[in-house]
Amino acid sequence: MIEVKHISKKYNDRVVLDDISVQFPKGKVTSLVGSNGAGKSTLLSIVSRLLTPDNGLVLVNGKPLTDYKNKVLARHLSVLKQFNHIGMKLTVQELVAFGRFPYSENRLNVDDQKIIANSIRYLDLENIADSFIDELSGGQKQRAYLAMVVAQDTEYILLDEPLNNLDMKHSVQIMKILRRLADELGKTIIMVLHDINFASHYSDYIVALKDGKIKYHDRTENIIEENILKDVFDIDFVISNSGSKKVCNYFNH
Repeated sequence: MIEVKHISKKYNDRVVLDDISVQFPKGKVTSLVGSNGAGKSTLLSIVSRLLTPDNGLVLVNGKPLTDYKNKVLARHLSVLKQFNHIGMKLTVQELVAFGRFPYSENRLNVDDQKIIANSIRYLDLENIADSFIDELSGGQKQRAYLAMVVAQDTEYILLDEPLNNLDMKHSVQIMKILRRLADELGKTIIMVLHDINFASHYSDYIVALKDGKIKYHDRTENIIEENILKDVFDIDFVISNSGSKKVCNYFNH
């Protein structure tokens, strides 16, 4: 389990996170939601060890995040940032192979090659495995980066806006893959999402932030309520049911 205890962060005089404490259960999908500037990406970056908090600590499997050596942490936790750019001419297969670096350090063995092949297959990339990353569509690129994360084979997968710049079709495809990673492989997914309907349909838990604080944290079905969403986003919502899921329609006066 990942546990955040009394995390605070500010830039100059602006408080971005204010005494945040939260637990992320293993094997579940948790979405961080909230308006721009609520502190979602900052919190994810601190849990990812990409940012250092001013106060508090993060525990990964009961051990402080700061106590992990980089190579060891990379076997527990993988991160997919909002914007990814590699300044090399790489094929999909070569990119996915980077996921094995914490284990092989570029000396790939037979087991590494099997994991790479399985990751490419899992993300349905076999037909473009030899294609160059810079020649792919946005959806294909995102699946390639996810395949690299799958090849890294960590307990925890942290994603900052994984649907950034994707159309509806590819967004649904990515969310279904993330759901499968939790359900089939037991991965713990923690991600920042802007689309509340995607969070509603694919998350087990939602953490709603506002003004640097956690306003609500509960199972998804308990968060997707008109009064709660209005409180978080400062706009009106109408919730309707679609099968077993809730659909959020919002509007401004």
